Amino acid sequence: MAFRHACDFLFCGICGTLLSFESLHFARCALCGFKRDAKELVGRETRYTITAEDIRRELKIEPFVILESAPIDDEEVQRAVVNEECPQCHHPQLEYYTKQLRSADEGQTVFYECPQCSHKFSINT
Repeated sequence: MAFRHACDFLFCGICGTLLSFESLHFARCALCGFKRDAKELVGRETRYTITAEDIRRELKIEPFVILESAPIDDEEVQRAVVNEECPQCHHPQLEYYTKQLRSADEGQTVFYECPQCSHKFSINT
């Protein structure tokens, strides 16, 4: 893999962990203690992108989501209705709403609820 080979200097030669710069003279592996001389890294260009999702995942923060079923101004939010049969009680219509739970380049998750028996299920689109 060409990309991995081009970036190998950033990783520990023993266990593969990303190296940390603890001084101007060397980079050290936090896991096993392997050291790489800073002279090996001079002149190498590195780039990476950090997204908001990466930060939330690293800090173990749940995404901020407003529940559609929560009352707003003492009024219940109305959900959209689709003419699909409930798999549990066979009621002819289901209420639904969507949320973007995965990364932006993936589809939304559709949450369904039967107004008759309250059966809930979801589908990733």
